[in-house]
Amino acid sequence: MGNPNDTHTKLVPGAAGFLLQDVPHFTDYLDNLPVLPLSPLLSFDQLWVSLGYPNPLQNNPAYSAVEQYFVDEDDTVTEKIVVHKESARGVHFRRAGPRQKVYFKSDDVNACIVTCGGLCPGLNTVIREIVCGLYHMYGVRKVLGIDGGYRGFYAKNTITLTPKFVDDIHKRGGTILGTSRGGHDSVKIVDRIQDRGINQVYIIGGDGTHKGAAVIFEEIRRRGLKVAVAGIPKTIDNDIPVIDKSFGFDTAVEEAQRAIKAAHVESESIGNGIGLVKLMGRYCGFIAMYATLASRDVDCCLIPESPFYLEGKGGLYEYIGKRLKQNGHMVIVIAEGAGQELLSESLQSVDQQDASGNKLLQDVGLWISHKIKEHFAKKKMPINLKYIDPTYMIRAIPSIASDNVYCTLLAHGAVHGAMAGYTGFTVGPVTVGPVNGRHAYIPFNRIIEKQNKVVITDRMWARLLSSTNQPSFLKPRDIAEAKKEKYPANGILDGKIVKTMSMN
Repeated sequence: MGNPNDTHTKLVPGAAGFLLQDVPHFTDYLDNLPVLPLSPLLSFDQLWVSLGYPNPLQNNPAYSAVEQYFVDEDDTVTEKIVVHKESARGVHFRRAGPRQKVYFKSDDVNACIVTCGGLCPGLNTVIREIVCGLYHMYGVRKVLGIDGGYRGFYAKNTITLTPKFVDDIHKRGGTILGTSRGGHDSVKIVDRIQDRGINQVYIIGGDGTHKGAAVIFEEIRRRGLKVAVAGIPKTIDNDIPVIDKSFGFDTAVEEAQRAIKAAHVESESIGNGIGLVKLMGRYCGFIAMYATLASRDVDCCLIPESPFYLEGKGGLYEYIGKRLKQNGHMVIVIAEGAGQELLSESLQSVDQQDASGNKLLQDVGLWISHKIKEHFAKKKMPINLKYIDPTYMIRAIPSIASDNVYCTLLAHGAVHGAMAGYTGFTVGPVTVGPVNGRHAYIPFNRIIEKQNKVVITDRMWARLLSSTNQPSFLKPRDIAEAKKEKYPANGILDGKIVKTMSMN
């Protein structure tokens, strides 16, 4: 597939420890860019600004009441919003939004959209808003949908997308474009992009998809093509770094409540009832954690980041027995990636991967159900366990209102960036919360360098333990190891600016 490590971040240092991790722009590697008619009296700075075309948004009636049409070129968004009095300014990203100049004439744009990887609520909303954003904000009339993921570039037909065609697709789950895992051949893909005259590529997917997008961008750059490559981060597990939340996550947490409520009803309706719910979370437990906190009916939450054990003092069996004696029932939520090391030892399984390179997991929910039943049968303690797996129900539903709004902001941010000549970026809010929440253009390599995981030494996990009253299952050594994994702020080590950045 090529090496995504070939993508390097543009580092722009500034005063007081400021470091801009910038994204590529056409002006970095293309010479034949549009230039407006010039006056011989223009200064060098004015000459640079003259590159590009006037943004058609300034004549858009929908934006007539906006106080400031365009984002200032110097606007940045800080990666960390909690700082100390003596802190350096730290890492920043370029703020997303419309620019005064664009690098495409509307009639010249030939855009395409592709969805890759697993399903996630909100995919159709992102597709819809890219199409409608290009059409209504920039007057673009040529947008294609790539059918069936990356391999659709060279193996399938395209779909013509118009505002009328995508009008109500946000009310449906899944993706109207189809999706797949694998199928990435950067040379073939860029050949088809070049053959079709495509000059804007919008790629919706997770970390594996973004690794592919980074290689596509590098191939496009190597060929000297004026093609913008923009990513929209998609992962229902919320495991993409830098951004605090990916689209579809709120919908997944909301839908998970239905399964937890059903497990609670089942468990409390019979003596020694146990409701066990398996939720998504291959490598991280964000859905399980937030669904547990939202529910308040859960007695134990098990996630990949927090190892647990079954037998002995302080183990899961002991806690289940104690809880059943106290309440007569309990609800357990387990993320699909939790306890895989225990399961592997028990079943002597061999590691396998899917087409995206993700580890194929054993069904930990089914396995732990059997283990719990087996244990309490030996103890001559009758239990009634009901196992609920809502995985595919959750990921296949349409997105809720808050996710629909979020998808719109992501889609429009990607469109503004591509039209302004930025490329090799993904768009997202660097910090979601009551203080910040500004969207930014993030280099591909920051998205694919590692996975976002629940930090079990942070307050959010402590809140969960306080809510469920479960043991942490952690030994002092485990806590010490977890604290070691807390990495320093990117770009600044011991107060010094890092001049280069590694992907790994």
